[in-house]
Amino acid sequence: MADTPATVPVTHSIALPTGDLTVKVLSSDFPLDELCGFAARRNPKRGFLFVSKVLGKHIPVRPSLMRSVHTHLAAKIPTDLPGPIVFVGMAETAVALGHGVYDEYARLSERSDMTFLHSTRYRLDKTVAMEFREEHSHAADHIIYLPDDERNRLFFENARSLVLVDDEASTGATFINLARAFKERMPSVQQVVTAVITDWRGPARAAANERDMPVPSRMVSVLEGEYQFAPAPGLVAVEMPKVVGDNGLKDHLIAGNYGRHGLSSSFACVENAWQVAAKLKVDCDLGAAKTLVLGTGEFAYPPFLVAEALERLGVDVFYQSTTRSPVMIDASGAIAAGLNFQDNYGDGIPNFVYNVTPGQYERVIIAHETPAGSLDQTLVDALNAYSLEM
Repeated sequence: MADTPATVPVTHSIALPTGDLTVKVLSSDFPLDELCGFAARRNPKRGFLFVSKVLGKHIPVRPSLMRSVHTHLAAKIPTDLPGPIVFVGMAETAVALGHGVYDEYARLSERSDMTFLHSTRYRLDKTVAMEFREEHSHAADHIIYLPDDERNRLFFENARSLVLVDDEASTGATFINLARAFKERMPSVQQVVTAVITDWRGPARAAANERDMPVPSRMVSVLEGEYQFAPAPGLVAVEMPKVVGDNGLKDHLIAGNYGRHGLSSSFACVENAWQVAAKLKVDCDLGAAKTLVLGTGEFAYPPFLVAEALERLGVDVFYQSTTRSPVMIDASGAIAAGLNFQDNYGDGIPNFVYNVTPGQYERVIIAHETPAGSLDQTLVDALNAYSLEM
């Protein structure tokens, strides 16, 4: 992806089944069509979706490209933020992005007074630090748990800076809700940095966001722009699939800690990923086979690390993860194909994988944190996939 900053505003019009979307790119470090596409959403709150091409969620992506975006975004975050710093990746879309930006910021800044967490939709037998809502999401409730170990808990409880990471910002309301929840929980917070790949708020909304934040804030992004959406006349609301879980405890399904209750170092995850990748290359006879590593929902960063290691081992590999986000399929749009199946966390929620079709890859590896047998066999069979329990 070539670094070609755009400073002249460019307007694009996109006709979607749900209405007409107009976006104006005000500035961007990379061309728009390298960063994202657009799709219609089965969501009465908002009928469109900015579909990132570099996130590793709805569109398969090279791990090295994902990593370069993590690095690019991390480099925009000031290295002299007051510490301790708490990084938060937003579930489920920005779990891997948030963790990757955290790791790259730690490397670039050489700081150690930080902890990373990601929000989650799942109830665990852990101490809840806060809950907050995402305004236009298909699944509104986020939970943030208090870190388990004493060091990360001290960073969390005494945080002076927050770095909140998501794939895009369109209204900024979610960031405001989260920042207010943090400030109420931790009065020590002095400033907030929000980090996104694409910032679609526009100047007026961005200024309003700054006024509504509980502390001084700034946003860093790869692209800045604004949008307008005109819903199609007479658009009939569709019945939304179930997106809310049973609210039961999931500790029996989620044994590891990959960010839900605080991490300061990814060293163990990286070491494990290299071991797993080396074994997979042999056991699955990857060789020159076109390969997809598929994460599952919030379990996104460890599978990404495996895909990254495979790429460095010479495998022709792409990465993405499944989602609970219901998006309309449109052969001419950014979501050209999709498979639906049941979630692997026991909630009976429809899950989806987009832009992947049976036979597209010679090898598919589905990585999951839940126990063996938890994957919907429909998905495994459709992709002739290898199930990797991590």
